[in-house]
Amino acid sequence: MKNIGFLSFGHWSPDGHSETQSAQDVLLQSIDLAVAAEELGADGAYFRVHHFARQLGSPFPLLAAVGARTKRIEIGTAVIDMRYENPLYMAEDAGSADLISQGRLQLGISRGSPEQVIDGWRYFGYAPAEGETDADMARRHAEVFLDVIQGHGFAKPSPRPMFPNPPGLLRLEPHSPGLRDRIWWGAASNATAKWAATLGMNLQSSTLKEDESGKPFHVQQAEQIRLYRETWAEIGHERAPRVSVSRSIFPIMNDRDRMYFGRGGKEDDQIGQIDNMRAIFGRGYAGEPDRLIEELRGDEGIAEADTLLLTVPNQLGVEYNAHVIGSILEHVAPALGWR
Repeated sequence: MKNIGFLSFGHWSPDGHSETQSAQDVLLQSIDLAVAAEELGADGAYFRVHHFARQLGSPFPLLAAVGARTKRIEIGTAVIDMRYENPLYMAEDAGSADLISQGRLQLGISRGSPEQVIDGWRYFGYAPAEGETDADMARRHAEVFLDVIQGHGFAKPSPRPMFPNPPGLLRLEPHSPGLRDRIWWGAASNATAKWAATLGMNLQSSTLKEDESGKPFHVQQAEQIRLYRETWAEIGHERAPRVSVSRSIFPIMNDRDRMYFGRGGKEDDQIGQIDNMRAIFGRGYAGEPDRLIEELRGDEGIAEADTLLLTVPNQLGVEYNAHVIGSILEHVAPALGWR
């Protein structure tokens, strides 16, 4: 059995072929797609975060709105770039969004991805400390965030407060119990996956990772997941970890599907350079359901994960993306034992 959700990058463009012409379009349609996915029986609505881009930028208003419009579906990110974040302010936003959704937030965070601008986090007022890299800064921000959302008091109260204080040191409010167990780290390497396990975060592994062995992407991803789980067991965390992987999967059910995705061209892994890292990009899947089922049976990365995030082409609109999600849930997932 798998938890199956969608992952939207939230692109918008004034291009005449796009169903999301503006930021308002993509925000409102993101909410509508989450509602539609819940009605179809999907388990999660996840959103990518990019700054300085025509994509979703500030996740918490969107997550709160989705939480208010839905009842069951998990709501998350994949991922928030921690180089840009004030971890205390983020803890307040995350606590609020989680309380609105009644504990359904699944928050993916990470060191981030290649940016639209040079050192964009500097415009947000952040810079690595002496001897730090920007990745070190992201991990430092993450560790502060993880600490404060546990709800421990740490701030000395004023002797003359505006309102009466509870006794002892004060914590950030609003606090949402249980949120600490629903934080995920987006890991591109085996080393960062093990680091995430050490800190008790769930693991998000996307459609790319550092090419560390030359093996096929799905094999390297499966090895990364096994290393993560081994580290988790060694640390001795009390709860079981969760692991998600992302995939582009498009069943060909009609002529429109065939027009968009029936031409092939993404059946093989790709190699590229990202921030001086040799990266391997996983293949996509498109085809008739019977063919998809056979190909997906051999994907070792999916087999190792408990959660599958389906990357959706959000610019094609809510109706079409709901059709894609529904086709997978009805015609592909049952045959693979995901449902």
